[in-house]
Amino acid sequence: MLAFEAALARVFADPNMAVDAQWRAGGVGPAVPIRLIRRAPDEVTGFGSSRVWSETLRADVMISQVPEPAPGDRVMIDGETYEVQGEPIRDRERLIWALELHPL
Repeated sequence: MLAFEAALARVFADPNMAVDAQWRAGGVGPAVPIRLIRRAPDEVTGFGSSRVWSETLRADVMISQVPEPAPGDRVMIDGETYEVQGEPIRDRERLIWALELHPL
């Protein structure tokens, strides 16, 4: 597992893959610098007989940098602030959190 964790650290350090961000637990307190990988897939949701298209923003962060994310935590990316919505989900190896972010 150490080799896989080291490889992930290199991916998160790569400026072509990840970006710098600031993490605020509970949305307050001092900002903690982190690296995250942004994902912005389009999402289609069924609503009755209609389908609604919406943009989403998801991010992957290493558990070693953010051990206990929770709804209401805030992330600042490139001067824009986002709030964590829903429960964060860990990957199978328990190395990465997948977060859903909502702009403020």
